[in-house]
Amino acid sequence: MAGKSLIRNLQTEIDASYLYRLLGELEQNPDIRKVFLGLSDVEGKHAEAFKDKLSKDGQEIILEPSRRARVLGWLARRFGPQLVMPLLIDLEKGISNALIREKVKQGKGVSGHEYAHSRILESITRQGSSGVEGGRVAQLEGRHRGLGGNALRAAVLGANDGLLSNFSLVMGVAGAAVSSQTILITGFAGLLAGSTSMALGEWLSVQSSRELYKRQIEIEAEELESSPEEEMHELALIYQAKGISEEEAIKMSRKIVENRETAIETLAREELGVDPEELGGSAWTAAITSFLLFAIGAILPVLPFLFSTGHMAILFSVLISSAGLFGMGAAITLMTGRNIWFSGFRQLIFGLLAAIVTYGIGYLLGVAITA
Repeated sequence: MAGKSLIRNLQTEIDASYLYRLLGELEQNPDIRKVFLGLSDVEGKHAEAFKDKLSKDGQEIILEPSRRARVLGWLARRFGPQLVMPLLIDLEKGISNALIREKVKQGKGVSGHEYAHSRILESITRQGSSGVEGGRVAQLEGRHRGLGGNALRAAVLGANDGLLSNFSLVMGVAGAAVSSQTILITGFAGLLAGSTSMALGEWLSVQSSRELYKRQIEIEAEELESSPEEEMHELALIYQAKGISEEEAIKMSRKIVENRETAIETLAREELGVDPEELGGSAWTAAITSFLLFAIGAILPVLPFLFSTGHMAILFSVLISSAGLFGMGAAITLMTGRNIWFSGFRQLIFGLLAAIVTYGIGYLLGVAITA
């Protein structure tokens, strides 16, 4: 394995160990806290192993979490552990894939144990074991909450959609050489139209998910009524998969199924991964959040036209939007782990290209209309 690859893997293990320890400190459930701290110790040992390999090559190693990991840690403290759990799952899958590739190169067998950590995290996330209340997460994320998506990604991409689409719209209208007042009106119209469309899409998405979850719970209730033994058996298998002995799992399942009301709630949580009280979160919360995130991005290219006119307003719009595009690209690195400058400038270049194209089209249309 090349030196650069070793250094990258070392940093990944250090970051994972740091974030697991932080989640352990934040976790209220003592059993889950032990799991997080145990995972932290394991990743720490992996980091030490990579360090030893690099030390043999004479490289000086500093075991410190990256800037990205520290930012994620701050977000976990501020908004709750569930905000970074999907990112940790992706991180673990990346580690697992790298380990499997290395084993294949060396002709070693793949046992499936390589994905143990990601499966543990998915189990914790699915069961809602972390100390964050579901309602708090629902305030941050609309779409895909039931599928393990993460609120940070939704927030960044929502604001980015608003900025990119309205920046292109404003530049297109500016290229047609219309008045600053018309550009301002067009910009706000684009903001409202885009935000409303996004909000409606989120509302429909979440409401459809809620209706689907409700129907699935009704099916579970019907199955419990007609085949209680089969439901008990399924529930026992789930508990066994979590490490509970077969005998104890059967006892727990039988006791749960005896009470129909609690049985339906438990089956919904264990088999469907759904909280019957929340059903995936509020559709209105998702819609409002989506509206605001899109509007935050979309307002940036319009702001200069509130205080200036003509070419000066266009110039300021380009500068403010460029700063926003770079910032969005940099923020995305919290999920991707890519270099901040690379991601930021890539976002900036694509955004400016879109604006240049729409400005050119607007200019040609303006010339054709006035000719």
